[in-house]
Amino acid sequence: MKFEALEKLIPEYNRFFTVDEHNERSFELAKKFPEKVRITHEGTSRAGEKIPVLEIGNGSRHALLFGCPHPNEPIGAMMLDTLCNLLVQEENLLKELDYTWHIVKIIDVDGTRLNEGWFSKKDKIESYAENFYRPPGYKQVEWTFPIQYKTLNFQSPLPETKLLMQLIETYQPDFMYSLHNSGFGGAYYYITGDSPELYPHLHSIPKKFGVPLSLGEPEVPFFEHLAPAIFKLFSAKELYDHMAKHTDKDPAEILRMGAGSDEYAERICQTFSLVTEVPYFYDSRVEDQKELEITRKESLLANLKRQKEYLKLLESIMSLAGEYIDKNSPFYFPLQEILETGTDSLKAEENWIHSDEKLNRPATAAEDFDNRNVGDFYRSLSLGMLKRLIKASKETFGPEEKLLKASREADQAFSQQIKGLNENLNYKAIPIKNLVGIQLLTGLYTAKYVQENR
Repeated sequence: MKFEALEKLIPEYNRFFTVDEHNERSFELAKKFPEKVRITHEGTSRAGEKIPVLEIGNGSRHALLFGCPHPNEPIGAMMLDTLCNLLVQEENLLKELDYTWHIVKIIDVDGTRLNEGWFSKKDKIESYAENFYRPPGYKQVEWTFPIQYKTLNFQSPLPETKLLMQLIETYQPDFMYSLHNSGFGGAYYYITGDSPELYPHLHSIPKKFGVPLSLGEPEVPFFEHLAPAIFKLFSAKELYDHMAKHTDKDPAEILRMGAGSDEYAERICQTFSLVTEVPYFYDSRVEDQKELEITRKESLLANLKRQKEYLKLLESIMSLAGEYIDKNSPFYFPLQEILETGTDSLKAEENWIHSDEKLNRPATAAEDFDNRNVGDFYRSLSLGMLKRLIKASKETFGPEEKLLKASREADQAFSQQIKGLNENLNYKAIPIKNLVGIQLLTGLYTAKYVQENR
């Protein structure tokens, strides 16, 4: 079956659905197709909200798919909404793929609700940043699986993580799809291991939907490249060892998190895992391979300098607010995490930059664009959370002078950051249908690959 034929069945989504809307659509689907769709409540969120798990099909293999492992990443939930409808309506699809599908549209429902303010205003960076929320690592569903490695001893999985652990242990999935997405850039992938038969699909599918591959800086420097824009999934152990190599501090004090979902699943049943990262916004420079006159080291150091300046700015504004910061606000924890670990993390990065001789080659335009422009985009997101934290603090403590001053400083910093992005980026917002299409087709071809090869 050529899965591209399903493209015409993807709806023209004009916004992201809320948590409530996704739940309503799931129960409506189960009511309409009771012989095909089963829904169980197998867990609850930190706030006590039930998390529905959909089960579709009766194949001999098991597939586990979950959306919003990071709550600012709702593209996967939209893809799963499409997939659920296709699985019940397209008989050939269920026959082609011999799976029982276990689907959690939104695993972090509490965090996703804190992002809903931009779901219908998805085309502007400013709207996204002003309504953005992402928890620190130790409160992320994706990074709170148990692990004991050297000094890293994390044994506090979130309730949502425990749900995924239960599903992994019960069904031992052959294929697992953790639905992530980036904010800005191009498409790229993480997979369990070298799978060259998949690469033509992974490279051609984004282009079919008008999205470039991300060919600039990887998220972490030690990633194993399997092919352009395709990386081997990495582990918390590898993160630990990389940090230990470049800092004198205990890496566990900087990382403060557990293992990832794929790392845990591989311990249980050697699952083949896939992550398809697609962005909301892109600029054609994300794939420009032209060599520049500056070195990659110089480009990385320029971004490091900006990050240090940003850290000082964040610390200054948080200090202005003083004792009137609401430490119970969900926006407090990720910002405090940046302040507590940022200096050590940046020091480790600086040590790596100065010690890696491979960085003396010319930087590509894509790499420099990531360092000089995309870095500014991501800094705007935490400035947006800072604004939300100060607003929440004013609601808690009232119009204290310290908070009012901090609010003015945060507003000014945010406005300047957005102004700079609008001046230096030639960005476009990608239609949701296209992003759903990339994740859908990639997932289906990978599921078929796993079925035929593992």
